[in-house]
Amino acid sequence: MEFSEDDVNRLLLAEHTRKTSEDNYTRNPLDAENLTKWGGALLELAQFQDALGAKMMISDCISKLDEALLINPSKHETLWCMGNAHSTSGFMNNDLDEAKVSFDKAAHYFQRAVDEEPGNDLYRKSLEVAAKAPQLHMEFQKAAAEQRAMGGASSASSTANTSMKKKKSSDLKYDIFGWVILAVGIVAWVGMAKSHVPPPPPR
Repeated sequence: MEFSEDDVNRLLLAEHTRKTSEDNYTRNPLDAENLTKWGGALLELAQFQDALGAKMMISDCISKLDEALLINPSKHETLWCMGNAHSTSGFMNNDLDEAKVSFDKAAHYFQRAVDEEPGNDLYRKSLEVAAKAPQLHMEFQKAAAEQRAMGGASSASSTANTSMKKKKSSDLKYDIFGWVILAVGIVAWVGMAKSHVPPPPPR
């Protein structure tokens, strides 16, 4: 998988946020905002990993967000980020029944975020998309199965076909994964930008 310059910048920002959050956690483990940023950074970083590394990072992300919600159960940013983590976990799971459990959890957290911040369009849109996630998952799995079924007509080309199918399946997985993570990245970036706004000039 090749990374664009934007991908590299996102990777560097997420890694910086992760390290900063980890340092801040040692000083104050009860900072829900910091834990939310840490979880969001892990979710962003997960898209740059292989499948096993991504699953481990998402699991770590969910753990950080769980901690944040123990401290502040009504923090809508954390609830929304948790919805994204479960949604991403669902798309990475090949078994539809297991994926549906993740999608149901995602919808639950998106609904809680909407309940806490009803005027937030992004939260409402996330809840709408969560309802379509099982159907999108089935379409993704069907496309992956068709790619595996294609080719293999001649043994000489079967190795090349297998590697092409794996690449296409992987690319499709990362496309879906990327769209979910992009939303998290935008929110994290906006949150950081708001927290670093210079004070207004004196009058």
